[in-house]
Amino acid sequence: MTNKLYDTSLSLLTDLYQLTMAYGYWKSGTAEKEAVFNLYFRKNPFGGGFTIASGLANVIGYMQQFGFSKKDLHYLGTLTGNNDEPLFEEAFIDYLAHLKFTGSIDAMPEGTAAFPNEPLLRVRGPILQCQLLETPLLNLINFESLITTKAARLRLVAGTDSLLEFGLRRAQGVDGGMTASRAAYIGGCDGTSNVLAGKLYGIPVKGTHAHSWVMSFDTEQEAFDTYANVMPNNVTLLVDSYDTLQGVRHAIETGKKLRQRGYKLAGIRLDSGDLAYLSIEARKLLDDAGFTNTAIVASNDLDETIINSLKQQGAQITVWGVGTKLVTAYDQPALGGVYKLAALRNTDTDRWDYKIKLSEQAIKTSTPGIQQVRRFFDGRGFLADMIYDEETGIDESATMIDPLDFTKRRQFGAGVAFEELLVPVFQNGKQVYDQPDIHVIRERVQSQLAGLHPGVKRFVNPHTYPVGLEHKLYDLKTNLILALRNDGQN
Repeated sequence: MTNKLYDTSLSLLTDLYQLTMAYGYWKSGTAEKEAVFNLYFRKNPFGGGFTIASGLANVIGYMQQFGFSKKDLHYLGTLTGNNDEPLFEEAFIDYLAHLKFTGSIDAMPEGTAAFPNEPLLRVRGPILQCQLLETPLLNLINFESLITTKAARLRLVAGTDSLLEFGLRRAQGVDGGMTASRAAYIGGCDGTSNVLAGKLYGIPVKGTHAHSWVMSFDTEQEAFDTYANVMPNNVTLLVDSYDTLQGVRHAIETGKKLRQRGYKLAGIRLDSGDLAYLSIEARKLLDDAGFTNTAIVASNDLDETIINSLKQQGAQITVWGVGTKLVTAYDQPALGGVYKLAALRNTDTDRWDYKIKLSEQAIKTSTPGIQQVRRFFDGRGFLADMIYDEETGIDESATMIDPLDFTKRRQFGAGVAFEELLVPVFQNGKQVYDQPDIHVIRERVQSQLAGLHPGVKRFVNPHTYPVGLEHKLYDLKTNLILALRNDGQN
């Protein structure tokens, strides 16, 4: 099922220069030239060793509604240039009125472990159409992949503990909140406090009460007892409104009354103070009173580093509520994905002209070609990813070269198992991909993480997962760089 957060045209959710370039292609008669663009990122976020691809469902939803509405076109007609004359000709606006996507999109399925310079998504079609998709595709893929990766890191450190996303009130607007809730669940959270996300995406929703509930009564005990009376099947009590350990004792008294009615005290929540010390002392109080199955929930600006530290300190916490630092992707606010032209069909020869962007920084020099990613694996997990050009193909016995160090090479024979990571999503403008539901995607994330070497998943100085260019693509890129460098000297 495709996710649809909006039921309106989003075709103006773009940068103006995408439209001015589209106008330029149209005006110069090159709008229909076939092009290939690759969407990728250059560096794993959070200093980590992996990234989880996410956001494809929203891409599909966007593409299903791609097209300019009458209101969109009217607005474009009001835009003016530096001479106060219309920016776009009426004929171009009429062209946009009939524009539909006729190209192809291939992408990594959501939940796939991805690495720098690998295309998460490849767009092929008329260059004008491909150009218009740059900004919205980056917007949809970048943030959701970032949050999914953050949640996956939290899941790694939480282990078998319950992990909840509590970040809606701190999220970056409605869009940020909804996207983050979906991405967090995919990445490994067990539930969310976001009720709208529960409705739209089928995510389990969790929550009980806040400090204001306790403060609205004369005593903490009265507040706990009243809550247990009105909602006995959902009792997790927030115990730090006044004195935390005294709050635990009050929760125990409420728990005893619940037991007499055939219900249970599901948990207590700590939201401030020394969480390691308080959880240890709370566990003693609960166990001594016979509440050995009552969970201790913790919140309070948690992230993977803090959770790891609390575990090392022996904290007796089994449910982690993570909010601000998850939904705002603390401490890296953007993935930094880019969208680069990689090939353009020559209308005279009907062959592909490969394109490359040079840079003084090697990491920012793009890779040409109609790229595909082949992942090699064995019974123990993933071995390496090889980027190759579909036009030139890949040899039965393939050599992979590190693009930043040509001395680092690996060879894979015909007997090594592999899968192609980019799968068809749209062909000739029609959706051909059956989007899995959110629960299947969530399972894929964990399966992908299980395939990674433990060193790739560690938080401090992670091992670099091997990614390289197939040798023909490496040679192609090198020759293009040399040719462009030489042209620059002439």
